[in-house]
Amino acid sequence: NKRFYLDVKQNVKGRFLKIAEVGAGGNKSRLTLSMSVAVEFRDYLGDFIEHYAQLGPTNPDIVQDEPRRALKSEFLVRENRKYYMDLKENQRGRFLRIRQTVNRGPGLGSAQGQTIALPAQGLIEFRDALAKLIDDYGVDEEPAELPEGTSLTVDNKRFFFDVGSNKYGVFMRVSEVKPTYRNSITVPCKVWSKFGNTFCKYADEMRKIQERSREKRASDLLPEGPHGGDDEE
Repeated sequence: NKRFYLDVKQNVKGRFLKIAEVGAGGNKSRLTLSMSVAVEFRDYLGDFIEHYAQLGPTNPDIVQDEPRRALKSEFLVRENRKYYMDLKENQRGRFLRIRQTVNRGPGLGSAQGQTIALPAQGLIEFRDALAKLIDDYGVDEEPAELPEGTSLTVDNKRFFFDVGSNKYGVFMRVSEVKPTYRNSITVPCKVWSKFGNTFCKYADEMRKIQERSREKRASDLLPEGPHGGDDEE
């Protein structure tokens, strides 16, 4: 009872992709992606399709007990937009929920997000339609040579380090992701060295503090020597 439309549009910034979900009552939800983000989105869809194919049959008991549990999640940040992708399931089946939020600028917060839900059994068809639009209308620009992104996991947190570029130059997006929390900062390339030196400075100071603390604890555990005094005759 849903229809999905994919349209390539163009404005002063270049070509972009608009994805619209239209419900039975005419309600619409829309996502917008630059063509470069659309390429990444297509690749993420491939990962979700592969994961979905490996899942067993739906367990009604699990769906009833954990209706909000995500089977697989991904998080994408590009310029002022964030995209949250979650493969989920409910009594009607499995689906890929995609939510987009837009950062309007310092002090203005994020605009109200838009969300669409793709039925899992239609992901291949959707991915193929998206791939065709990218092949037909993608802008063949020489991409800037940038380092690959990386991530690290600490306890229940995951940190993503993604290098990107825009009209203002090269930047690094550092994203902190927890099961119920996401946040990110953008660091311009020109201050990476200062950031790195600051981290190294505090890491070195903290190492010295910890060493002094260990030495103090070790000295406190040493037995006291015998007390001096005159021998009794």
